[in-house]
Amino acid sequence: MTILNGWLFDVYPSPQGMTVWMIDADSCAHCFTDTLAISFYIHGAARELHNVCAFIASARLPVTMQRASRYDLFQRREIELLQVVVSAPARFPSLVQTIKRHFPNLTYYNADVAPAQIYYYEHNLFPLARVQVETDANNRIASNRIAEIENHDSQWAVDYALPPLKLMTIRLEGEGESFADSINPNHDARPRPLEISVEDTTRVLIADDPREMLIRFRELLLQYDPDVLVSAWGDSFILPRLLEMSQRYGVPLPLNRDAERAIEFRPARSYFSYGRIVYKTASHLLFGRWHIDCDNAFLMDDYSLDGIFELARVSQLPVQRVARVSTGTCVSAMEVATAYRDQILIPLVKSESEEWQTADHFITADKGGLIYQPLIGLHEGVAELDFTSMFPTIMDKFNLSAETLNCACCRESHGASKNHVPELAFWACQKQRGLIPKTIAPLVAKRSQYKRLAKATTDRAQKEIYKRRVSCLKWALVTVFGYTGYKNARFGKIEAHEAINAYGRDALLAAKELAEARGFKLIHAIVDALYIQKKNVREEEYTELTHAIFETTNLPIELEGVYHWICFPPSRQDAGLGVANRYFGVFTDGEIKTRGIEARCHDTPLFIKHAQTEMLNLLAQAKNRAEFRTQLKEVLNLAMDYLDALYAGQVPFDQLAISQRLSRDPREYKTNHLNAIVARQHLESGVELAAGENIKYVILDNTARVPSDRARPMEYLDGSCGYDTKRYAEFFAQSVATLLSSVGITTSLLEKHFAERRALPKSARAQLPMPRNELPLFAWAKQHQAAAQRASTKESTTSASPVAINRAGPVNEKMRLSRSIQNALTAANSATRRSKMPNI
Repeated sequence: MTILNGWLFDVYPSPQGMTVWMIDADSCAHCFTDTLAISFYIHGAARELHNVCAFIASARLPVTMQRASRYDLFQRREIELLQVVVSAPARFPSLVQTIKRHFPNLTYYNADVAPAQIYYYEHNLFPLARVQVETDANNRIASNRIAEIENHDSQWAVDYALPPLKLMTIRLEGEGESFADSINPNHDARPRPLEISVEDTTRVLIADDPREMLIRFRELLLQYDPDVLVSAWGDSFILPRLLEMSQRYGVPLPLNRDAERAIEFRPARSYFSYGRIVYKTASHLLFGRWHIDCDNAFLMDDYSLDGIFELARVSQLPVQRVARVSTGTCVSAMEVATAYRDQILIPLVKSESEEWQTADHFITADKGGLIYQPLIGLHEGVAELDFTSMFPTIMDKFNLSAETLNCACCRESHGASKNHVPELAFWACQKQRGLIPKTIAPLVAKRSQYKRLAKATTDRAQKEIYKRRVSCLKWALVTVFGYTGYKNARFGKIEAHEAINAYGRDALLAAKELAEARGFKLIHAIVDALYIQKKNVREEEYTELTHAIFETTNLPIELEGVYHWICFPPSRQDAGLGVANRYFGVFTDGEIKTRGIEARCHDTPLFIKHAQTEMLNLLAQAKNRAEFRTQLKEVLNLAMDYLDALYAGQVPFDQLAISQRLSRDPREYKTNHLNAIVARQHLESGVELAAGENIKYVILDNTARVPSDRARPMEYLDGSCGYDTKRYAEFFAQSVATLLSSVGITTSLLEKHFAERRALPKSARAQLPMPRNELPLFAWAKQHQAAAQRASTKESTTSASPVAINRAGPVNEKMRLSRSIQNALTAANSATRRSKMPNI
């Protein structure tokens, strides 16, 4: 017998059972095998189940069968089933499909959970867990001899140790360190050398002699034996080309540590999700070694490898899969783990349909979150209050889950305040803890711990790690809420989604009324956050207010911070209205916060992003309205410097590239808008594009008569091309106007001002007066603000107007209510009891 200690690295089915890889403290990889029996369940009439048994026996399928009873979540009772036990994990998917193909009308449970997940569930393990393994002489794990995870390392530990992983980075020469804003090599036929980085050493492999390049790459793999291959465009470009050359030139590449397994390939696909086309590139998964493609990793730029490792630990999904799937898939896996642990049946497909609703009930229930449109302009001394993980906390506190809503056991007591859903004729079970609350409660607690640790630590590197873990858990918790209303979620139900929103609206309205009762003015409110203002406020008043809100709503709320100033720009469609979640401001600690402006948009050219960010940094030096005004001259001078560079042709193409997602197959475009023009140029060059793919291009001449002269893909630009300075100057002026709109400076005023300054010598530009609206400074913003608030009630002149949003998200300007209806609702709102929301 041998006892080894280390970290669980990889688990997957094999002909011998389950292959288990472990990394020890000396960075050595160890491979073992283990046994695993997997069960799935079939429900149907007794005669049909008898036919299944007869088929399995006649086909001599390698399974065993027995009667079983398990708990059905939606029926809230145990049901009789046929249990089919598969002892060969590698054959589990094919055996399920064989039986399902012959008996498609039966109901199947636990039939699509991956063997690796079952292994983790059965042994109470997860990726990167600290484990102790006891093996026999044949190096085979004794199935009952795996030690428990040490007490300091569990799924919910916050200061856990990671294994000493050996990383090898693979990228094409010229790619940036961050892998962001790079050119898709699948759209570029020009060959580029391969850069291999290991242990702070980078080697460049030239593709002039493909065989020699393959031999050198093979030597590096064998020499360093990396645990992780981190690539840029590895899934869609680098690995497919290397494997193709490997086969052509007869040079095998040991990409897998497990030589008996072939690389797992999953093809690319386009699919429709939440109103848009999404393209998922192909993937190449390794065995005994990880491959993580930074370009194909979900939110890699947000939470990096630290977040991927954290999600793998809490979701019990393999690391390579976590890197490539959305947080929604991770959340589904957590719910499956909870169900498996509690012996609850896991449906193969969702069978619970939406309950019948009357039109009146639908209007009341189907509203989503509550938004009070912001008061446009610049505001000083605004405090931001945020409910902490509002929707997940609501699910946890009020036990909201698909199976706990409108239960028969609590029907008679649903009028009681503790389980009655505000506005709706719904109630939540008080006798049985819901599956979703069970799943998310530890996630909410863990995220709160990370936030506290991030604030407390002075170690910058550790602070960044905590922040990345906070971010990945935030996305997971956001997805939990969305999945309650997702039509294909196994444990989702739209009524639960509606109930969560109802509690959220009720809490936000309660917080607003408590703030106003204490003399605060509401500037803006959106779903789970309030922006309030009060002259000569004492710091302890914020603490008193948050305590009062918590006592009333039973939901934790925190002071995010107080702004020196915050600006809500007007809508471009209606200058008298603000836009929800579009603002920028500076906290009293100097931190800048932005939402919805050009610098935050993925399709904004880097030139404009950098310029707006630099101008915002200048404005951030101001601590009040007066100082904000004094910074305007510096901002406009800086803007003029950027414009001079633009008109002089000094801005590189990569700084002007516009990134757009194709909404359909390029051949289906009928009009000559820029996306269609660029997509056709790719097709003419032999590059196949799919719906949902991103393209990057530069506008050359937006008014050119020949469509192909209007824009060109980044991959095909050369020194003979120029760019459309007029069009980019328009984009630029809009971004500057976003920052200066609160002082009445519009895009048209800026364009006129910039034209006048450009006509003057640089030495004379300083004498040109500042651009001014026909109204006095700030009066323009005040005029539109007043127009947006005209109403007969006192509240309509002191607070923002309420708008409810639908399931899909915030309403846009075209969907907003008419001004008169908004004012009428605002007036009625103050006289409406908190538990009775206005019907919008």
